[in-house]
Amino acid sequence: MSISPQINILYVGLHKEITATVVRLINANENWNGIGVCDVHQARQSFSEIPFSLVLLGSGLDEECETELCSFFRKENSNIKIVQHYGGGSGLLKSEILLALEI
Repeated sequence: MSISPQINILYVGLHKEITATVVRLINANENWNGIGVCDVHQARQSFSEIPFSLVLLGSGLDEECETELCSFFRKENSNIKIVQHYGGGSGLLKSEILLALEI
């Protein structure tokens, strides 16, 4: 039996409680490693230090901030998958992640 490596997923949102909940839901999957940040600087720093496969943009980010972050992420990793996740429960979150990762 082979053990698959964990998939690193970055969640960026400005609401601490929502960020904590989303990260908990991500980490409920043994193959996923969710990391949540609540500010743009921390998002850039984490992305530069950890090889993420997916970025989820959450609630609280305005359009200008999302655009700037997407540009930064794609400059660092042109293959990064980015999904806007604004809620909808754990089933939707899982579906969005699986679809983005094409698993």
